[in-house]
Amino acid sequence: MENKRPVVFVMGVSGSGKSTIGKLLAEKLDLDFYDGDDYHPEVNVKKMAEGFPLDDNDRQGWLERLNLLAIENRETGAIIACSALKTKYRSTLQNGIDQKLFFVYLKGTFDEIMARLKLRENHFMPPELLQSQFNTLEVPEDAITVSIMQTPNEIVAHILKAL
Repeated sequence: MENKRPVVFVMGVSGSGKSTIGKLLAEKLDLDFYDGDDYHPEVNVKKMAEGFPLDDNDRQGWLERLNLLAIENRETGAIIACSALKTKYRSTLQNGIDQKLFFVYLKGTFDEIMARLKLRENHFMPPELLQSQFNTLEVPEDAITVSIMQTPNEIVAHILKAL
């Protein structure tokens, strides 16, 4: 990575492992980790908890806040977990950032991720909204893509090699 301190968005649908992988990657790169879920306004969290998917308008302010977070960390680097499901969302996230920004796409099938969601406890995103996430997902063409069917350490090793 030639002394670059990258900003990396770890992306994918709910349950793909963004927080787990993001934390491990941040540890390996000695960077701060930020979970995008922590930046959702309360109204978004409530909407999802009640079983309603977010729309583009719901997400816009949240994406702009995460973009500011990336800009604030562009010199020091950071790992940010964010679903970043659509191409236009990723454009918002990288607005004003130079070439040190990367997207890591944690790829899994509906069935693989649903199995994980059914085991997850105390999360505001109910499994019933997973299909809406897949419906919204525009698979990135320019991301580091990693299958979720590896161990977290294998996934992180793959990402480090790609970076």
